[in-house]
Amino acid sequence: MAEPLQPAPARPMTVRVHSAVGTAVVLWQGASEAVAREHHVEWTVDTDIAWPGNAWPSASETPELRDDGDHILFRGRLALAEDGVAVLELGGPVILFDLAEPPLPEGVDGSWVEVRVAQDRVAVWPYEV
Repeated sequence: MAEPLQPAPARPMTVRVHSAVGTAVVLWQGASEAVAREHHVEWTVDTDIAWPGNAWPSASETPELRDDGDHILFRGRLALAEDGVAVLELGGPVILFDLAEPPLPEGVDGSWVEVRVAQDRVAVWPYEV
């Protein structure tokens, strides 16, 4: 469920998204009248994974989503696809990331990682199942 927050003038609406693994304030890409209802959402993250700049190994093997100042912290299991895309699995939901240079270190595929992304680079798009 998304909880409306006060939008800033001339900026996209932000919402607090509640999920099974945590909450975070993100940009809302749906109709404003749909905000206070429960939705399935597609996550869009407009940031590449840059190791170790915004991604690193996690000491915990528990998926998590949370605010971290003006950033969002995602913790999940990372899978690398052959097409150069990384998939972060958050206990069910998945988020796709592109990979920055240099390449990720050996052995990171299948490991638990944390990825920290600026809040204004994360959006959710509601959809019907």
